Amino acid sequence: MPIIFPNTTAQERTSERSRSSSRAGTAYVPLHHWHVASLDAWHLTSLDAPTVALAWAWSFAWATGTRLPLQAAAVIVLCVWTVYVGDRLLDASAALGSQMEDRLRERHYFHWRHRRVLIPLAAAAGTVAAILVLGCIPAVARERDSVLAAASLVYFARVHQSQLSPARRTRPFFPPIVTKELLVGVLFAAGCALPSLGAAWAAPLTTRWVLAGCVAFLAALAWLNCHAIEQWESGAERNAHQPLRSVAFGLALLGLVAGLLLYHAHPRPAILLAAAALSALLIAILDISNARTRPLLAPVTLRAAADLVLLAPAVVIFVAGPIARLVR
Repeated sequence: MPIIFPNTTAQERTSERSRSSSRAGTAYVPLHHWHVASLDAWHLTSLDAPTVALAWAWSFAWATGTRLPLQAAAVIVLCVWTVYVGDRLLDASAALGSQMEDRLRERHYFHWRHRRVLIPLAAAAGTVAAILVLGCIPAVARERDSVLAAASLVYFARVHQSQLSPARRTRPFFPPIVTKELLVGVLFAAGCALPSLGAAWAAPLTTRWVLAGCVAFLAALAWLNCHAIEQWESGAERNAHQPLRSVAFGLALLGLVAGLLLYHAHPRPAILLAAAALSALLIAILDISNARTRPLLAPVTLRAAADLVLLAPAVVIFVAGPIARLVR
């Protein structure tokens, strides 16, 4: 039975006005600053996720001593963008249909307003990605990708099951501990590491364990990013930010220590871990900034900044990689 959205445009205008009025008097960075506006647009158009995915895939390929194939990079960007656009449109459709607009954020309203453009673009991107997978990706890699694709379908079943039927809301597909943030972190890190797994299987056992640890650390970092955003947007920790901050600092310390211990035997994975630790540290700093009485960043900008700091591994590797080769 089709879902009817009565006066959706009016709902969007009302929600936008309510969000704007709730932010009145807060000392955010003005939106007319071009860098802030660009950062917001990067996030609202769902370009942040594929950018981070490409940066992580390149970083992991560098850590394994391989090159990221151009077709694999294109598939990652197209698939991630398609998935994120679809996820946000599904969230917007379910919330507007059930009159639960409090669950929506600026990115959901942006996607719903521009759905007539985004849906065809996402369909085209998914089609191009499928053509590249079937025509350019080796058969062995396609088998690994099919496993990740199946896991992604399970993710959608877990996250959107309550939106399909009210009866399913009381029967979770997974235990409560398997949250949306955890699933996103694991799937995102696995997808970024997949193109380089062939080289990892041919490496010695110790190296394989080290690379597996890198994937696990990136998954934890992706989870931290999603969890921080959820806490900031829901206001659950507005007056108690210490737990999130402590986890972020702890993850940063773990990555830094692991990087120092592994640098002599495994320099590239060690640099990747240390660089990812910097991302965790920056998330902690963003959390501290958001805990101020008058936060510096507007919610949409803070959300975009949380994704921007995930580019730290690629930036550090780009700068520190040549330096490390000179030192050794």
